[in-house]
Amino acid sequence: MPIDLEQFTRALDQLKKTAPNGENYWMGRDLQPVLGYDKWDNFENVIRKGMQACEGTGVRPDYHLLGTKKMIEAGKGAKIKRDDWFLTRYACYLIAMNGEPNKPEIAAAQSYFAVQTRRQEITDAAATQLDSDGERIKLRERVSMNYKSLAGTAADSGVKRFGIFEDAGYRGLYEMGIADLKKLKGISQKVSVFDVAGREELAAHDFRLTQTEAKLKRENIQGERRATDAHLQVGREVRNAIKRVHGTMPEKLPAEPHIKTLISARKKAAKLQGAKPKELGEGR
Repeated sequence: MPIDLEQFTRALDQLKKTAPNGENYWMGRDLQPVLGYDKWDNFENVIRKGMQACEGTGVRPDYHLLGTKKMIEAGKGAKIKRDDWFLTRYACYLIAMNGEPNKPEIAAAQSYFAVQTRRQEITDAAATQLDSDGERIKLRERVSMNYKSLAGTAADSGVKRFGIFEDAGYRGLYEMGIADLKKLKGISQKVSVFDVAGREELAAHDFRLTQTEAKLKRENIQGERRATDAHLQVGREVRNAIKRVHGTMPEKLPAEPHIKTLISARKKAAKLQGAKPKELGEGR
């Protein structure tokens, strides 16, 4: 007899429960009739096959398939214990894959849990990307603050032509100036290198900026020429450090989506949650 997939999907959705950690799970006794099994013993055999399949993939089965016992009323007030199972989405998928293939309910369950698993993979990947984007935004904010701080310290050291001073740091780090770097990476001359740099590249700039400022202060460097040479030297040292650990040279790191697109996306998400994200400071 054909399965009404919409009704079948609705039934499985209604049986779905949510653990305190936010993960979805199902109970074995709830699934048994929906998957077309009249007898618990027969269905429990399928559960155990799913457990064996889980072991075969190198995944701990006791996380995904956890046996339990429930007290139920057996009539006239008497209570008895009966076996049951806590089953994660992955466990349900393995059970469906190991069920009787001639049962239409099993075929429908295979499709349902395959889709559910894929959706979760996509959600997890999106969450990971969101975390990565958040770290990039935080690092961009830090670079912006350190850029401003270095500009102030450079001015105190006697730097008047800040563009020349700034370019020296780039020449040290990239072995080319800002304009040439932007041409190489296909960045508009109006766009800050920081705004399209990924976390790895931003970290190199953060180190360059903070160490240059520390050197200017520590050695009490005065005079535009000396300060500019110090910036060039620190940029080279950062580049050499990357080379020593066999890192990717910063000019070879690809330009990433503009930081403002990430901020805009997070603002929209925060607005939906009623939160207001921190604004990104200005800076080159």
